[in-house]
Amino acid sequence: MTNERQVKAWSGPLGLFFALFLGAVAINYFIAAIANESVGLLLISLPALVLSILAMVGLFTVQPNQAVVLILFGTYVGTVRETGWWWTNPFNIKKRISLRVRSLNGQMIKVNDRAGNPVEIAAVVVWRVRETAQATFDVEDYESFVSIQSETAVRHLASEYPYDVEDNDVLSLRGNTDAVSDHLRKELQERLRQAGVDVLEARLSHLAYAPEIAGAMLQRQQAAAIIAARQRIVDGAVGMVELALNRLKEQNIVDLDAERQAAMVSNLLVVLCGERAVSPVVNAGTLHN
Repeated sequence: MTNERQVKAWSGPLGLFFALFLGAVAINYFIAAIANESVGLLLISLPALVLSILAMVGLFTVQPNQAVVLILFGTYVGTVRETGWWWTNPFNIKKRISLRVRSLNGQMIKVNDRAGNPVEIAAVVVWRVRETAQATFDVEDYESFVSIQSETAVRHLASEYPYDVEDNDVLSLRGNTDAVSDHLRKELQERLRQAGVDVLEARLSHLAYAPEIAGAMLQRQQAAAIIAARQRIVDGAVGMVELALNRLKEQNIVDLDAERQAAMVSNLLVVLCGERAVSPVVNAGTLHN
């Protein structure tokens, strides 16, 4: 693993002055060589001109949230992070790396969740370069590395969680988005550590059943919702019937035997649990025969 080494480059104006000075010397000796027809002066002016051009090549700038990695004949020299106009060895290769926060909008992929159901999933990853030396030398292309590892992490994440579950104690992709996203961020951070990249945030941007099972799963969810609603209605209706019978008994409004209590319970449950409004039938006679 390559560790970043920050270096201080020379001042840009100083390098420009040195380059202009060598250029002036080269021009002066060249004019003198022509005037005196001297080969020696001409041989002096040519190296001065070459050095002036090389000095100009060593000038470079560093913008905010940018770093420049310096490489001399295959050897890592250091990284310049301080913004400004600088001058360095003209033989140094200067590789610019952006330190800005970037966002990777992952493509939608089809994978199987923990239960084996095919789902469509995609994620958005917010990241930035932390170690310029690792990003430059430890991986081939750190941008492509981030993209590939992000897709791999999303695939692995989908295989560890079911799409949806009825048990609230079990984590699912749909029901526990925050916990799943945090898991994705931690896994991505571990995968991208060797590339010198920090993962600031990772969240699922798309999650749905695959088209081939979407209809069946929708019917399943609707059936589960209907059953849950019916169960709640029945629980409430039973409580209301029990309350009505207890109030009638406590206030001695009417004395019902077991058969009539059963009939009353049946009628009340029909009224309370029915989907449509019930039309009551008024008994104009007596309650008892």
